[in-house]
Amino acid sequence: MKSKKSEKKNFHVEAPFTPAGDQPKAIESLSKGFEDGIDEQTLLGVTGSGKTNTVSWVLENIQKPTLIIAHNKTLAAQLYDEFKELFPDNAVEYFVSYYDYYQPEAYVSSSDTYIGKDASINEDIEKLRHSATNSLLTRDDVIVIASVSAIYGLGDPSNYVDLATEISVDSDMSRDEIVEELVDIQYERSDEDFKQGKFRLRGDTLDIFPMYSRNAYRISFWGEEIEKIREFKPLENEMVEEQEKILIRPATHYSAPDERMENAIEEIEELMQERIQQFKDRGDEVAAQRIEERTKFDLEMMREVGYTSGIENYSVHLSDREPGDPPYTLLDYFPDDFLTVIDESHQTVPQIKGQYEGDRSRKEKLIENGFRLPTAQDNRPLKFEEFQEKTDKMLYVSATPADYEKERSGQIVEQIVRPTYLVDPTIEIRETEGQVEDVIAEIEKRAQRDERTLVTALSVNMAENLAEFLQDSGIDAKYMHHETDTLERHEIIQELRLGEIDAIVGINLLREGLDIPEVSLVAILEADQTGFLRSETALVQTMGRAARNKEGHVLLYADEKSEAMKSAISETQRRREIQKEFNKENDKTPKSIEKDINESTLPGSDEDEDIAETDFETEDEAVERIKELEEEMEQAAENLEFELAAEIRDKIDQIREENNLEAE
Repeated sequence: MKSKKSEKKNFHVEAPFTPAGDQPKAIESLSKGFEDGIDEQTLLGVTGSGKTNTVSWVLENIQKPTLIIAHNKTLAAQLYDEFKELFPDNAVEYFVSYYDYYQPEAYVSSSDTYIGKDASINEDIEKLRHSATNSLLTRDDVIVIASVSAIYGLGDPSNYVDLATEISVDSDMSRDEIVEELVDIQYERSDEDFKQGKFRLRGDTLDIFPMYSRNAYRISFWGEEIEKIREFKPLENEMVEEQEKILIRPATHYSAPDERMENAIEEIEELMQERIQQFKDRGDEVAAQRIEERTKFDLEMMREVGYTSGIENYSVHLSDREPGDPPYTLLDYFPDDFLTVIDESHQTVPQIKGQYEGDRSRKEKLIENGFRLPTAQDNRPLKFEEFQEKTDKMLYVSATPADYEKERSGQIVEQIVRPTYLVDPTIEIRETEGQVEDVIAEIEKRAQRDERTLVTALSVNMAENLAEFLQDSGIDAKYMHHETDTLERHEIIQELRLGEIDAIVGINLLREGLDIPEVSLVAILEADQTGFLRSETALVQTMGRAARNKEGHVLLYADEKSEAMKSAISETQRRREIQKEFNKENDKTPKSIEKDINESTLPGSDEDEDIAETDFETEDEAVERIKELEEEMEQAAENLEFELAAEIRDKIDQIREENNLEAE
């Protein structure tokens, strides 16, 4: 299935430093574990211990193509930047959802409302996705940084390989024949707007811009013969080098050979007629008409141009799969022996587990009401057990791995001593009475030492009000919440690091991007409350935000010690003792982490979501929406996205209040 690969190139790390702290021991243990046949391992690394660098050195040792899955686009973009810098001579790729905005097709039965698919595709991300699959099919030294988009349906890799058009100087292909093949694999002619996925004709010259490449190709003809093929940079129109032969892969992952497309159309037509009759037999003429009109339109487009919007819903017909078989995904483009790294596994594993059921529920409603054929159900994410079957060697990475990772791992390697030899922050418990005034005094102390503070509250309103109160008290502070977009988020963090503000107030300080070396104080208000915002895992992770500064300190405002507090404090103290003992035995002096102030330039890292409206026509609609939101809240809490969970909780309360509903 896989195309011939270029000469093998080894993974090689280029880093301005060598392993330190617990890194050498962790690298050796994990590398040996995989070499000895352990399929699943966990790297339990504390905040600031250099887990990413450890993973890179393990990869260099075991020399395997690697898939790294992160739980959102923002973290994936940061990891991409880091691995791109660590592996400058290898193929580091980025594979996330190509939607800037995505409203999936859905049907709400309670109000008989059809919601059409509404999406904005980021063309830059689509090109990066093609770059990833092309690299996997042509190279051995590939690292793909992905979101959970990696487990969603993608076109048949066999089609993607078989439909590639090979063009060489000594071939007898004419210009018109090449153009015809390009059109068959979804390339479009565009003489003015020349970009990836396009070709243009200028006399005896044919320019092709592959979907996955930063450079284009210029084919010069002498009569009907190819005279030369040159690679060039389209923007500068600068020639790079001459080529004897080039391979152009399809512009879409859902291209299919003519025979396969014809068979698919026949299968879809037969299934459409079956569904029409089924709807008529049960007296649902509306659904019968729906499925006929929608399917016929799609079939006409597939006949005419070989493609239609939503073609992924027919993917099972366009491949060699049977209904119910696992879909082809990015994982199928990897070779048989590859490594999967689950970053922040305590969040990412539950997210992978939850994808299938949510997609299935939505599709069932569409199918039952005549908006889609039953085989649309086969355009889906992998079930978790299918994901497990398609992955071989697995490395879970987290500061707080969950029970799942611990139970599955043949070896758990702790990385507690940091390369900077920083110890975990000191912890102090103070009473909640007067906590705001106390926080103000502590922020001012840090500001005088050119240090920064992070403060967490339990609710959106409390956090917003606290930020405003701090400002009124003369503290330069800002509130950062779930709906803060990526650009603004980076700006606020940069302001904090530069000292333009002294504190950030929020609900969840666990989101990536808040590992700020200048932060020496984390203040957790109402730390003894129960719930996902004050669980042991949340507390350990939140306290870790102060672990990149040698003056790191945590203030827990509480009137009593909750069980979660006891466990979190105990674990932090255990780590402190290990770190202090190492420093004493090895004569090491802790130093704060130095980190450049920069931001990722990769597209598509926004994670903003519109949670819900609050005004409903009927009580039933409000109740149904509350149930949906409660499921989302539980899932968000399980994924440790506590700020989102808290916002959803507040939205539920708002819906209940505005619709006069009592809590169950």
